[in-house]
Amino acid sequence: MAITRTKRNGKKLKPHLGNGRFYTALALLGLVFSSLVARAAYIQVIDPERLIVEGDRRSLRAATTTVQRGSIMDRNGRELAISVPVETVWADPQQVHEGNGLANRERWLALAEVFRVDVNSLLSKVENPKRRFVYLERKVTPAVAEFVRQLNIPGIHLKTESRRFYPGGEISAHVVGFTDIDGVGIEGLEAIYDATLTGTPGERVYRKDAQGRVVEEISVTAAQQPKQLTLSIDQRLQSLAYAELKKAVRYHQATSGSAVILDIKTGEILAMVNSPSYNPNNRADLQPHRLRNRAITDAYEPGSTMKPLAVIAGLEAGAIKATDVIDTSPGWMRLGGRRVSDPQNRGELTISQVLETSSNMGSAKIALAAGIDQVMSTYAALGLGNDTGSALLGESFGVLQARRRWSDFEVATLSFGYGLSVTTLQLAQAYAIIGNSGVRVPLTIQRREGQPQGQQVISAANAQAVLSMLENTVIEGGAKRARVRGYRIAGKTGTSRKAVAGGYGDEYVTLFAGIAPVSEPRLAVVVTINEPSGDDYYGGDVAAPVFAEIVGDALRLMNITPDNLADTQLRVAGFGGTND
Repeated sequence: MAITRTKRNGKKLKPHLGNGRFYTALALLGLVFSSLVARAAYIQVIDPERLIVEGDRRSLRAATTTVQRGSIMDRNGRELAISVPVETVWADPQQVHEGNGLANRERWLALAEVFRVDVNSLLSKVENPKRRFVYLERKVTPAVAEFVRQLNIPGIHLKTESRRFYPGGEISAHVVGFTDIDGVGIEGLEAIYDATLTGTPGERVYRKDAQGRVVEEISVTAAQQPKQLTLSIDQRLQSLAYAELKKAVRYHQATSGSAVILDIKTGEILAMVNSPSYNPNNRADLQPHRLRNRAITDAYEPGSTMKPLAVIAGLEAGAIKATDVIDTSPGWMRLGGRRVSDPQNRGELTISQVLETSSNMGSAKIALAAGIDQVMSTYAALGLGNDTGSALLGESFGVLQARRRWSDFEVATLSFGYGLSVTTLQLAQAYAIIGNSGVRVPLTIQRREGQPQGQQVISAANAQAVLSMLENTVIEGGAKRARVRGYRIAGKTGTSRKAVAGGYGDEYVTLFAGIAPVSEPRLAVVVTINEPSGDDYYGGDVAAPVFAEIVGDALRLMNITPDNLADTQLRVAGFGGTND
């Protein structure tokens, strides 16, 4: 019999639970509910990003549109640096292991052979099955890419990248430079204008569902195409200058050489070459010293190529006139216990003859008469001791000291190119100013449209007077081997000993700086040959013939009208006067 209720003292009793258990259960329910609300609030309000990120990782996708690096062209549209599509071999180690890709070792041996690497080092790249991406070989040839496809190894893939190619090879290597394997410029103009040439890839962001269908277009960013860089360089002039310079460096067994061609009117660098050079398309065995653009990085004492500048200083100071005569007897003099001399006593010389005979006595007396302040200000006005405006990577300013006290001997040596140093490009700029009637135009490596506004740094009359003297130096003096048939040429040779610890050694730098054609100057050209071997080490014997070959071909290529049709004589090797 079930008892449903009991009586006590004749009263009905109501069933009940313990009050403690009731409130405990209620509290627990409230706590659980509060926890759920707090967690939801935390996820939705305080820290919603994590779940959003997790969701986006599973549904969001991004597709990029690659852009090729901008091309570098010469002034006539010839390609000096271009990007071409190539294949890169990469592996997904997880797929390699899941697809049993390591089972056939013969395929890996074939892959290692075509990559020219050890097979064990190749296999070590895919030994970790947790990795999802590893490069096997970057930017392979089309033939190698096709071979990889035919091997058909599980987990091995190809992707398209771009590779920089330099059609000019070693001819333009020092100017153009090169990029690293990731397409970042690290030398030359490739480094200077890296941001301009790179561009920005495009990107499309979209959302996919579990079946891989596109359900939402998030954003589309258009690609920003890179700009093309057009240089002032004329690849035709660059090629002929490099060929002649390389031949001369090899013939004279010189350490190195440089040559620069400037457009006198516009300040454009039409050619800049160095030997030895390197091939930017194959840098496997590249020697670091070959990377140096010596035309702008290496500064030398310029020797007698400074004598025309000393004459300009004297003319600008009013210390001499173009028609003056200077007595150089007895062919030597002492200045502060030091000796300045000529090879022989040349007696009285006109200012033009000072340059024709390359007289140290004559230039020293001119510099002393002008004064150190005028000499230094003239040199500085002609661009020495400063940048040329070309903004090229690694350009040296040379050495033009700013001192309060100078001895007479130091002033004298400045006049014939010792006690200062200049680069090949700086010297070319100085002679371009002379050819441009004393107007200095900042140099540029980019093509210029029209003629820029220049600055008159020396008087036009004095510049013209020195230009005529330099023409006489080629006709009558020690620069006869710089003559070009059919054209009037002005220029000056230079030979300087290289400084060593404690004085000067037995190595020489030979130079020739010139202007052509004299009737209407268009080109300023400087040739520098560093440390020629053998008995021929004077500028007139080593650098002047290279100048003549370069300028002759350049004038004809540029269709510049001959201004000396009466000259039908061929250049001759023998001549009188100094070789300096």
